[in-house]
Amino acid sequence: MFRHIITLLSLCCLSLSVMAEDIPLQKNYPERYTVVKGDTLWDISGKFLKNPWQWPKIWNMNRAQIKNPHWIYPGDVIVLDTSSGKPELKLLSQKTVTLEPSAVVEPLAKEGIHSIPPNIIGPFLNQPLLIENSALDSAPRIVGAQDNRLVLSPGTRVYVSNLTNEEKTFYNIYRAGSVLKDPDTQEVLGTEAIYLGDTRITKFGQPASADIVKAKEEIFTKDRLVEANEDFNENFIPHAPESDINGRIIKIYGGVAEAGPKTVVVINRGKSNGLEEGHVLAISRYGKTIKDPEYKKENQTNTDKTSTLKPGEIKLPDERIGLVMVFRTFDRVSYGLIMQASDSVNVLDAVHTP
Repeated sequence: MFRHIITLLSLCCLSLSVMAEDIPLQKNYPERYTVVKGDTLWDISGKFLKNPWQWPKIWNMNRAQIKNPHWIYPGDVIVLDTSSGKPELKLLSQKTVTLEPSAVVEPLAKEGIHSIPPNIIGPFLNQPLLIENSALDSAPRIVGAQDNRLVLSPGTRVYVSNLTNEEKTFYNIYRAGSVLKDPDTQEVLGTEAIYLGDTRITKFGQPASADIVKAKEEIFTKDRLVEANEDFNENFIPHAPESDINGRIIKIYGGVAEAGPKTVVVINRGKSNGLEEGHVLAISRYGKTIKDPEYKKENQTNTDKTSTLKPGEIKLPDERIGLVMVFRTFDRVSYGLIMQASDSVNVLDAVHTP
């Protein structure tokens, strides 16, 4: 009997050990956690898991739930249940408050927590950022202004040509910015658009009339209009890509040469490569190519014809230094927020499936 008990305990420990290898838990994880205002899904995940992007696995989520998760609200209690021998997170929703046996008060509507800080990624969600296939060249154009004004400020009446859609009345104003290129192929991935302000169409025609309602920067004639995007997603679950993705960081925002946590970066991979909002990628310092100090041409043997390295060159291995979460994707480019970094992140650093 005693031997059977030992065997059973051994199997239970083995089960938890295997689970820990796949989904390692934090050393001092809480048995339960009450969500508070200001929490993010990433922060809560990190309280339980060493790898926060493995959150869907411990909740047993399917793809539909990952893309359109139910909100978690302040006051909800998250419990880690290990009774089955397999760690599982469960949600105890605090939906009602009982004041006395005969009275139950329903709480007011609450705002669910976000995956990552909305104040940082907000400006990158509802603006195009990237204009693909020279779409800005054919966009509606400001051709003139009331009283021949040169600098257009809020309240100014402007006139717009090439406006064929008579259903939409609210537009963002843009100007073409820098061109994004793939660092390896030098292929143009798209042109970033500089957000200038907003305008509302007051009368359709050729040209149409519109009023400037917001100006973030100076607006001039020849600047372009793009339909305001209201269909963006800020509700997603951090998770690892299902396929093997490899790319590079091609731009850092904030006017800095090096980036750290809570910095927005641009990645040279997008929807066409399988990236989606919520994907978490590892960041690695891209290994430099150096010359072999003892290379001698006459000793060259068995050259790898598939390698892009020149004879005598050695590419150093990539060194992992952090994590980035993708929060907006285009066809060939994505925008991500650095979540963790043990070293400074630079342009051309590699990103890949963790």
